[in-house]
Amino acid sequence: MNELIVVNLGLPKSGTTTLANALRKAGFSVADYRIRRRDTDRPKLRGRFVAGQMYHGYFTTGDPLETLDEFNAFTEISLMRRGQSIWPQTDWGVIDAIRQHHPQVRFLASSRDPMDQALSMLRWSDMGTERLPRLTVPGLPRGYGQTTHERAKWIAAHHAFLRKVFEGDAAFLEYDVADPEAPNRIGAFLGHDLPWWGRLNANPDTARKGDDTAGRVA
Repeated sequence: MNELIVVNLGLPKSGTTTLANALRKAGFSVADYRIRRRDTDRPKLRGRFVAGQMYHGYFTTGDPLETLDEFNAFTEISLMRRGQSIWPQTDWGVIDAIRQHHPQVRFLASSRDPMDQALSMLRWSDMGTERLPRLTVPGLPRGYGQTTHERAKWIAAHHAFLRKVFEGDAAFLEYDVADPEAPNRIGAFLGHDLPWWGRLNANPDTARKGDDTAGRVA
């Protein structure tokens, strides 16, 4: 990889699908959460998850992007599925390894109001009701994450972590997906105009299910 690389360190439901589409339309080769058949000609990569491939590279060669060299943008890099809970965006070892092996990398941090994002997680499939409370997540141990307050606190802490470790670093940009200037800020940061910006993968406009202030899952 000799070209610009973009890695988003934002959490789920922060506009990661919107970012993926925007970067694709700007000419980037994007890996978003899972590598699909249309994304690669390599049979061994099809169906693999970005998070798993990053840790595979990190622990085998030291380079988290070792097996992902055909991509230059990574927009959703966490994984919660079938008991797996993998969060490269919370792991300084992985983040620093990407930077050391790819000095041209630019890190984004997609964000939104923590309470809004926490509520969106609740409404998205079983993310807030089952997966987050039942799995161990960095900063959100098993049994926590069932209430909106807990999820919002975790989200805010993650961004505080990123601001601290990237303090003064010109290769890092945190943006609010609701900011009308977000696409212009991202485009200027990357040196690429974004010809499209919108809203994808939005929650259905349905009433909230259940009471997320109930007791935690043991």
